[in-house]
Amino acid sequence: MEHYRKLERMYLSANMNTHIYQTTEITIEDETAIISMTIDPKYFHALGAIHGSVYFKLLDDAAFFAVNSIVKDAFVLTTSFNINITRPISEGKITATGKLKFKSRNLFVAESTLVDEKGREIAFGTGNFAKSRVALTEEIGYI
Repeated sequence: MEHYRKLERMYLSANMNTHIYQTTEITIEDETAIISMTIDPKYFHALGAIHGSVYFKLLDDAAFFAVNSIVKDAFVLTTSFNINITRPISEGKITATGKLKFKSRNLFVAESTLVDEKGREIAFGTGNFAKSRVALTEEIGYI
């Protein structure tokens, strides 16, 4: 569906994803988003594993785009997000899968899971999202 491809292009055109997380890949379908990236030592904290901010980014982004997959006229906003890190990781490719769990007129809830190359869960999270007043337009990269 064209809406999903436009969301994918919007995500991959963001400065953060083109300059910091250059290996990021994304696939969006109905109520689901899958985001993966290859770990780079520039993401490490002092103990040599990826920093919690990387776990958060991938989990939040996957849940966010699972929600925005069904919101076709506006950008959604994360209003809260809770993560649980279950294991450290310092190499390989990691993949976050976000899925829509609940929707109402003003609230969307999505969850996401982050796994390593062997399919082992390394983190999971749940977030609340709301539709914004910002239209999905070319000005924000929705092309």
